[in-house]
Amino acid sequence: MVLKVGQSLASSVDTTTVIVVRAPQDGAGELTCGGVAMVAGGKPAGDGSTIDPSEVDGAVLGKRYVDVDSGLEVLCTKSGQGRLALAGAALVLKAAKPLPSSD
Repeated sequence: MVLKVGQSLASSVDTTTVIVVRAPQDGAGELTCGGVAMVAGGKPAGDGSTIDPSEVDGAVLGKRYVDVDSGLEVLCTKSGQGRLALAGAALVLKAAKPLPSSD
């Protein structure tokens, strides 16, 4: 699947939904949740009961997840139980930028 900025993706196995904030540099890649490919648009199609226990990590509402190697960044718009991954590599929670001091 070609990932584009602003694209909404939904999980096939739990309640997770995300929006692509930054697309991978080459645009291509398979974004998965709970080990199953996410689908463009639509509503989440599962309740989390079919997720492989090794793929449970949970996306948190309002948090951004990144893949440093490809440049992909997604924003979680609905939380769920599945782990987000791009081409088999788990996405990591993006750390907040520290605010400058106000001396």
